[in-house]
Amino acid sequence: MFKDKKVIIFDMDGTLIDSVGMWNKTDETLIKKFTNKSMDEFFAENDIQAKDIGQMRDSILAKCKSGDIYLEYCKWLKEKFKTDTQAEEILKLRWDIANKYIINEVDYKEDADVLLEKLKEKGYILALATTTTKDRLDIYKKKLKKADISELFAVILSKEDVQHKKPSPEIHNKIMEKLDVTPEECLVVEDALIGVQAAKNAGIEVVNMYDKYSDSDREEINNLSDYKVKNFKELIDILDREYRDVP
Repeated sequence: MFKDKKVIIFDMDGTLIDSVGMWNKTDETLIKKFTNKSMDEFFAENDIQAKDIGQMRDSILAKCKSGDIYLEYCKWLKEKFKTDTQAEEILKLRWDIANKYIINEVDYKEDADVLLEKLKEKGYILALATTTTKDRLDIYKKKLKKADISELFAVILSKEDVQHKKPSPEIHNKIMEKLDVTPEECLVVEDALIGVQAAKNAGIEVVNMYDKYSDSDREEINNLSDYKVKNFKELIDILDREYRDVP
């Protein structure tokens, strides 16, 4: 898995940190506020075929072409809410709700910080490829004390750094250009389908880090991923074993 690799590229939400559930709760709170309906009622009323709110959100975001995909998402919500509230106001409210969850709930997944430190010690270059905003990333940096994001990652690209979001390979292509490496010298660690697709579209091998919130896309994720792990402990064991086996 790690043989001949120079750069390990990580996604943030759902991969390094336990945050996808937080975003699901944020959107559930938002939908309840504007419609006073349960998710099942909201899905049925709008003929939404997604299996869960995370899959619904990812499918909408993947179709957004503008610079601010989250504003486009809120425009879509505004239409479904049948409200006079502007999309910009809905977006602000969404961030306000999310910030409360971030402050109270967000942290590294178990052993994620341990793996990052081990990779850094062994000389790998670490990169972060996230579709979250710089503002949200700044909050994460303050919250995640166990491993300093700014010190660990040589390159950090967020939503504002690219025109085309995952599953486009643009974010990975930019990282490779900055670090002057080839796809064969990189490895991506991702949890969600659109992230796995982005890595494959860039020609990079991808490790799927299991996250329960991606179960609705599990079959397709498994078919596309080069490697699959249940947690960071498993990834650490693979790294240690590979280095023990080196002559």
